[in-house]
Amino acid sequence: MNQSQICPRFEQAISLLGQRWTGLIIYKLLSGSQRFCTLESGIKGISGRVLSERLKDLEGKGIVKRDVFPETPVRIEYSLTEKGHALEPILRETEKWAQTWLEAATE
Repeated sequence: MNQSQICPRFEQAISLLGQRWTGLIIYKLLSGSQRFCTLESGIKGISGRVLSERLKDLEGKGIVKRDVFPETPVRIEYSLTEKGHALEPILRETEKWAQTWLEAATE
C-alpha cells in the first residue's frame, strides 16, 4: 500500500499502540483499576519513570483515568475510560494471534 493511501487516523492509532509499553499498560488495566506500584511490578522491565510518562500520555489522550482518593497516605488508582475499554477487542485479538503465530519467549 502506498504511504499516501494510509488513513491518518489509522496511522495515529498504530503509532499509539506501537509505542513501547503502551499496549501492555492498557492490557493490564483491562482487568480493572490498579495502583502505580501494581502496574510497575506487573509489567516486567518497565521503569517507574517510563510508566509515569506513558500513564500521563494515555490520560491526556482520554484512554486512562487517574483517580485520587483523599486518604492518608493518598491513594491513586488508574483505570480505563470508555475510550480505553474500546481497545479491548483489538488487544484480545492480538493476544489470540500471538498465541497461534509466535513462539513462546525463552528466559
